Amino acid sequence: MEQETLVLDGGPLSGPQVIGVARKGIRVEIGENALQLMANARELVEELLSEHTPIYGINTGFGALSTTSISHEKLGELQMNIIRSHASGVGEPLDTEIVRGMMLILAGSLSRGYSGTRPIIAETIAKMLNAGITPVIPSRGSVGASGDLAPLAHLALVLCGEGKAMLGKKEMPGKAAMAAGGITPIIPEEKEGLALLNGTHLMASIAALSLADIAIICEAAVISTAMSIDAAKATSTFLDDRIHEIRGQSGQRTVAASIREHLRGSTILTSHSQDDPRVQDPYSFRCSPQVLGAAIESIARITGTISAELGAVTDNPLVFPIDKKILSGGNFHGMPLAIAMDELRIALCHIAGIADRRLEWILSARCLHNDLPAFMSCDVGVESGLMIAQYTTAACCAEMRTLSMPASVSNISTSAGIEDYNSMGATAALMLRQSINLCRSVIAIEILVGCDALDHHRPLKSGDAVEHMYAKVREVVPERSCDRSPSEDILAVEQLLR
Repeated sequence: MEQETLVLDGGPLSGPQVIGVARKGIRVEIGENALQLMANARELVEELLSEHTPIYGINTGFGALSTTSISHEKLGELQMNIIRSHASGVGEPLDTEIVRGMMLILAGSLSRGYSGTRPIIAETIAKMLNAGITPVIPSRGSVGASGDLAPLAHLALVLCGEGKAMLGKKEMPGKAAMAAGGITPIIPEEKEGLALLNGTHLMASIAALSLADIAIICEAAVISTAMSIDAAKATSTFLDDRIHEIRGQSGQRTVAASIREHLRGSTILTSHSQDDPRVQDPYSFRCSPQVLGAAIESIARITGTISAELGAVTDNPLVFPIDKKILSGGNFHGMPLAIAMDELRIALCHIAGIADRRLEWILSARCLHNDLPAFMSCDVGVESGLMIAQYTTAACCAEMRTLSMPASVSNISTSAGIEDYNSMGATAALMLRQSINLCRSVIAIEILVGCDALDHHRPLKSGDAVEHMYAKVREVVPERSCDRSPSEDILAVEQLLR
């Protein structure tokens, strides 16, 4: 079967395309239109260079050194030096999928023809992706403003035959990896070193990957909510569409409709529809459409910001061949993504936090009308059941609250005050990755608790969608008949949510 190929032809990337290349190894090629766009921009760069016009980053120094003119014979050295000097990252390496996403987004940006690089630059990045050559990039070093400078410098080093890289799962010098892949390293010319370093490609990669993960978590959170409603033998009255229609919040109404659909056909609901002494359920059940709806609406808004960035050019200076102009600006500034990823972490806090409250209510046996043993124990007192699983969700939620502190509001000036207001978007992105993993764990535990509760309610059944999730869980997690470590069970459910 012919391998799927993504052709970069100067247009915007989509989230699924980033996922395809980053996680599934889809091949990448540079299209004819993109080759022509890059050639046109490069022609203008070379034309203006011949006129000895001072142009930032092409024949001047960088950042605080931008007033220093560089002689023509040292322009090539200037570009290689910026790559070497800026590769100053520290910390554990970025995951392979993040780096592959960065490489694709960088190649896509260059292919739009506003960066002034030769076509061979984007073509070489595509060859590296196809050969499975992944630069080893330390995770810390970007302040998310003048591009993700340090991470992108480590990427560019391998492109130039230096640095370290992974070839498959083996780490080796970048030069050796390029040789093994049959790829000739580039020698950066005027503008190219700077073009490789400027840009929001680390932030955008993490953001795109995160949205894909969050979409799965949101879907699972709605199902886990429905499961918990039947686990607690809660009412479904609060899901009535008339309630949500008059609020006018579309996310809330959509979530309520989804939960109703997930519970369609439930015999657990009908089993306690008469003579139930409870007037209404706790907020974590009754207000779940309002809370989840608000979080999901926030995520939907942010999706637009991140989608725009996947079609952006975030280099500086920018080359406009039609106008015969090279203009300096600030498209590399990561604030749109930084604020977006700060908000995503807040939304995830609410998805996890309300799930923790529901499962704690189910486990605690404070509700005497759900017919469940305390902590889902098979021998109450002798066994602790899933008591400590809720401690785990509490710990995850506490850490998520700490991670929800906005990174974008904490500025530290750099480059002798020239770069005096930074976004800290890379910090926001790395914190988001942690929050996603923690939120996934919380939802997995709610589902695990819900499945145990459904076992206790048999032969009654929940809704079709809930029972489908139950069946998927029971394929990887057997029923509990006595105490055992829940950790492996939680991990197995987490794997279903990836």
